[in-house]
Amino acid sequence: MNNDDMNAQEPRQKLGEILLAGQKLSRNDLERALEVQRSMGGRLGRLLLSLGLVSEGDVCAALAYQAGLPLVRQEAFPQDRPELGQLNTSFLLSNHVLPLGPVDGQAPLPDFVAADPQDPAMQAALRLVFGQVPGLAFGLESEIAARLQQWFVQDELPPEEQEGQAYGASEFIEHLRDMASEAPIIQRVNQILAQAVSAKASDIHIETYEEKSVVRIRVDGEIFPIDDIDNKDAPAIVSRIKILSQLDIAERRMPQDGRTKIRVHGKEMDVRVSTVPTAFGESVVMRLLEKNFDLLSLQSLHFTPPTLAAMRQLLAVPHGILLVTGPTGSGKSTTLYASMQELEGQNLKILTVEDPVEYRLPWLNQVQVQPQIGLTFAQVLRAFLRQDPDVIMIGEMRDGETAEIAVQAALTGHLVLSTLHTNSAMGAIVRLINMGVEPYLITASVVGVLAQRLVRQLCGDCKQPLSAEQARVAAASLGVAPTGEATLYKPVGCANCRNTGYRGRVAIHELLRLTDEVKQQVLERGTAVHGAQGAYVGGNLLQDGATKVFSGLTTAEEVLRVARQHD
Repeated sequence: MNNDDMNAQEPRQKLGEILLAGQKLSRNDLERALEVQRSMGGRLGRLLLSLGLVSEGDVCAALAYQAGLPLVRQEAFPQDRPELGQLNTSFLLSNHVLPLGPVDGQAPLPDFVAADPQDPAMQAALRLVFGQVPGLAFGLESEIAARLQQWFVQDELPPEEQEGQAYGASEFIEHLRDMASEAPIIQRVNQILAQAVSAKASDIHIETYEEKSVVRIRVDGEIFPIDDIDNKDAPAIVSRIKILSQLDIAERRMPQDGRTKIRVHGKEMDVRVSTVPTAFGESVVMRLLEKNFDLLSLQSLHFTPPTLAAMRQLLAVPHGILLVTGPTGSGKSTTLYASMQELEGQNLKILTVEDPVEYRLPWLNQVQVQPQIGLTFAQVLRAFLRQDPDVIMIGEMRDGETAEIAVQAALTGHLVLSTLHTNSAMGAIVRLINMGVEPYLITASVVGVLAQRLVRQLCGDCKQPLSAEQARVAAASLGVAPTGEATLYKPVGCANCRNTGYRGRVAIHELLRLTDEVKQQVLERGTAVHGAQGAYVGGNLLQDGATKVFSGLTTAEEVLRVARQHD
């Protein structure tokens, strides 16, 4: 067939349409890949492979169908290396070309299988050797590379080393990539994500043990299993998650961190992914962050009216440090973001340094630290001070250097918001002193400390009132007397709350304002300082928790469980 005949043919079917027709690819995934191709260029087939959307076998089958050429799999490859004749090894290895018969220049011409049989440069080289282009077929690059490796690399090794090379690392990685791109694995990962989102989980944990792998989710702070995975499928599921979050599936010996976006049940979620190598495989944790900024307001965080009013006053001060403290998972970041929602971002220069950036909000210039290149909290903060900011948010004060720069920023006219890992509001003052910040600098810069915990909220569908005697005992355990109007409740359990009696969580707070009395204690006693009751707006954690109990939001047992922790 000459060129004119070829040009007269109908335009050949596009690769994406072939994969769609064969149900190897979804329309959404194709549109995503085409968008990446428009911005980055490159061939669609290779792009689909690198994104992990389609297996290599399916892409090659579609390319072969598109070109009208046969697809030859490794089962049809010759086991023994044929004579190469005028062809050299480097040509075959670099072009991923495999001879299917002797290359001795005798007729008939040998057939070849190639990863890209339509490559003009490769065809020109073969024409130069044989006088015309021999018969060519499509083959999988990984299968061709494995056979060439066996012929020209493995055969050169001593027998004891050949055994270790039988299943090379590159071949295993390609095998993993293919498995991760198969429909059953994709559906399994989607099912896990959908189940977690339906349960309103905050985290998904995939853990590999000797006998099996387990999927667990954390809901309202409690973790429980939802699925088991056969250990032969676990590496493919982990690889699928890595592909989605743009991690290296070949790296299984070092921890990795990534993120991705998903849409499940109409909800758009940000997913933070962390992988850690363990004794029997990789442990994966996915933190689910719903992109719903309506929830991020101080009004929605169940502050008591005095505490809410005091928080808004502290956010209105022109300079100083406002700290939010509590253990891991107590909602500190949520409160910080809610606080920044209160600020008039359009009229303020707001800079944040975080690890990682959890939510993206308008009018925030957000920087993620990258310690591997030396971009630490302290280094970013120094740069911030040259950016003429009004408000600086520090994701976490981790060391004395960061704390000292934060103090300098507050003293030079900036409002600084940050979190600190302490169990009480007064404990934050002690922690800053232990970090090396002088007490007189603390009293001059810190304007308030908010300590908080999360307690489980009673299920509204099944909670039941306590008797008068039970209410008296519950109130006494909190150190307060029950009021006549308040009704206290107990958890019962129903289908809507998974028979726990609780659904959702609510925060309890203690807000310490640095009054003259507190400042005097800090200056006189240093790390021996203790909180003056009058300095807490709305009471301490236990008292604020009692308010939530009398409001019917939670139980005395829940408040006592989390509020009796001290530094």
